[in-house]
Amino acid sequence: MDKFIPYGRQEINDQDITSVVEVLKSDFLTQGPRIEKFEKDFARYIGAKYAVAVSNGTAALHLSALSLGVKNGSKVITSPISFASTANSIEFCGGEIDFCDIDPNTLCLDIDLVRNKLEKSPKGTYKGIIPVDFAGYPVNMEAFRSIAEEYGLWILEDSCHAPGGYFLDSKKEKQNCGSGKYSDASIFSFHPVKHIACGEGGMVTTNSFEIYEKLKLFRSHGITKNPEKLSKNDGGWYYEMKVLGYNYRLSDIQSALGISQLKRANLNISRRREIAKKYNYSLNDLPLKIPYANYHEGHAFHLFVITCKKRDELYEFLRAKKIFTQVHYIPIHKMPYYQNKYGIQEFENSELYYSQCLSLPIFPTLKDEDLDYIINSVKEFYE
Repeated sequence: MDKFIPYGRQEINDQDITSVVEVLKSDFLTQGPRIEKFEKDFARYIGAKYAVAVSNGTAALHLSALSLGVKNGSKVITSPISFASTANSIEFCGGEIDFCDIDPNTLCLDIDLVRNKLEKSPKGTYKGIIPVDFAGYPVNMEAFRSIAEEYGLWILEDSCHAPGGYFLDSKKEKQNCGSGKYSDASIFSFHPVKHIACGEGGMVTTNSFEIYEKLKLFRSHGITKNPEKLSKNDGGWYYEMKVLGYNYRLSDIQSALGISQLKRANLNISRRREIAKKYNYSLNDLPLKIPYANYHEGHAFHLFVITCKKRDELYEFLRAKKIFTQVHYIPIHKMPYYQNKYGIQEFENSELYYSQCLSLPIFPTLKDEDLDYIINSVKEFYE
């Protein structure tokens, strides 16, 4: 093969380019009307009341943590199998992360282990939980909500991998990842390999007006011009900085790209599921494991993950054939920062998963012939 196949890739079409050019020719490159439109369109797509666009997924996590009241000493539970930002957002606020192992079937935070941790700790020890919809698998937030209410915790859903994903609740009704029915806030990323590509970008969704207002204030330096919230008003130009905020704004240029990409989100997730279905069927008889999670109908398939004992050899074999797979992720508790702060920790399921996991290419524009080439290459390795 002459070209290489990455594990993920953005698609930019003529409609996207036209949308961006329109903004470049307009009066607003940032802080203009496209941002609010993107927020409203995204909230409608996810099924949440409110959405706040920010500069990236990490900013979304950080602002959510601030809005949920994380401060010095706040202890929060999350999974070791995620990108470092999931845990870092709590550290940014002076809080403390307490990792809990994954369920080997879903690759997400193990709810039974979380409950066990809470039962063994004095009530009030923990402030919140950050479940991660890892690879696009939709965590059952209804079940986590039950635990959260019992122990007085908030829930921040890391849905970066899962726009368009859903689970069935106890009434057999579809609940979209990030809808906010069971979580206090949810976050998304618009990095190029994600479902919606803005170059960089993020979004927080919530059904809480209070959290929504805090997010908007923290996003833009903690500054407001709202006359109803000013301690005084010296004129139309006057503003006040109410809290110590950040410059985490998304531009109109990026928002225009997001608005355009959102229009084909359903089509693209259908294609991701189609690719995953073919992987599931074609690789099922090989001496590798396809996680149970990959068969969930509401899976959003940001990643298609397999596990195998000869992971490193398969990685190099496919790379030689110009198929660029990836490992998602190095467990966060293995990072030097977290080892230096919290000491050496061991999480059996997470570490076994990391030693064997490999993400195969999956993105909407992956051609059928390239998909067949990947599948045949994996088969060739085992033959």
